[in-house]
Amino acid sequence: MITFQQKILNLVKCFRRQWRLFSNSERTTVCGADCMLMALQLSMAEVNKQHCGDFTVSLSDVLETWNYLLHDKLGLSYENMKEPENYADVKKAYHTFLAKSNMLDLVDICQKCYSLGLLPEDESIAPVQLLEFISGITNVQENSGSVLPTPSTQVDRQGQENVKASILAKKSVCSYLSLLVNSKDDLALAHILNVPDRGLGREAFTNLKHASQKKKMSIFLMATSFIRTIELGGRDCASSLYDPLRAHVKGLSSFVTFIDKLQEIVGEILNPRIAGGRILSTVKMHLIKGRSNGDPFCQAVEEVVQDLDLKIKNIIDSQQEILTASTTGVSPTRPKLHSINHGTAYCGRDTVKVLLVLLDEESVHPPTQNKADLLYDNESLNLFGITSVLTLFRSPAQSNGSSPKPLRQRI
Repeated sequence: MITFQQKILNLVKCFRRQWRLFSNSERTTVCGADCMLMALQLSMAEVNKQHCGDFTVSLSDVLETWNYLLHDKLGLSYENMKEPENYADVKKAYHTFLAKSNMLDLVDICQKCYSLGLLPEDESIAPVQLLEFISGITNVQENSGSVLPTPSTQVDRQGQENVKASILAKKSVCSYLSLLVNSKDDLALAHILNVPDRGLGREAFTNLKHASQKKKMSIFLMATSFIRTIELGGRDCASSLYDPLRAHVKGLSSFVTFIDKLQEIVGEILNPRIAGGRILSTVKMHLIKGRSNGDPFCQAVEEVVQDLDLKIKNIIDSQQEILTASTTGVSPTRPKLHSINHGTAYCGRDTVKVLLVLLDEESVHPPTQNKADLLYDNESLNLFGITSVLTLFRSPAQSNGSSPKPLRQRI
């Protein structure tokens, strides 16, 4: 029996096969449930800043708007629900953010597939089922039989820390892969700009964000453009154009150089199985560099990379089986239509397509249950030196020139 999660993955596979009907870019990535919620949070904070001057939003407001948005997008009744404040602006900002980031969310993919009649009826998903999956209700129901013990002992706390390290490790590795295939993904960049530590904190991210908005390009392309300008024309040439970014040259250069290194692997190693493994091992060494072997984050990165490497091999094996089955009885000397790229040929295309399939599979995982852990700064994030996306996108408070409070008051 096909699982509900497999049904959603089939939708995404359908989109990937017929991507031209959905998007103008083969590298469009799928925005899963957690990614959708983070995009909504940032959109609400941006709208609040426009109306109230403060880039912030409460968890209760995010969850209320989240529920309303899902009902609205899925065409479900929301007559008894109160429309959130500035909802029209929030909805517009949300879709603008996804479009700018070259992403499509699960709801849009589902509705487009059905409107085009691309899936058989036995694989149909009712809107209310998709609502329950994206909002996490399905996952809660499936796990309702097992009650987790309250963490009280040192072993429990250690186990909880390992789980959080595993979540952050997977998010970091997958964000590197996402940015590698989709350079417009600002969310992915926010997750890894300073992981590992490059001295690129909120101030650097803010300067990059403002510069990218001014130039109307993605944050990563802004960083790349800035570093390339310095490399080609020298510091003096770039100083007048990108003055705020001069303080972050070292960190930005390190980041751009590393992504270049990953892109070189994609372009130079034609075998996607070897290229995928090399990319993952390079990311792994980068993330654990300078950390002790007993570090929970290091151990988590090792496990995540092993898991993703196995998934890449399984994806390639599955593709080869399908290809073999579809070409049985065809003369090997006859050219196959699918082997012609129709103007889209480039080195490493097969590797990119495999990475996209891997990221598609990750996008249909059930959402995080603890929304506060996902959206806001907490002890686990601080423990691993990671800042929440909301904090990064919020510009640092400007000093008003007054002296700080006395030490006793600050404590």
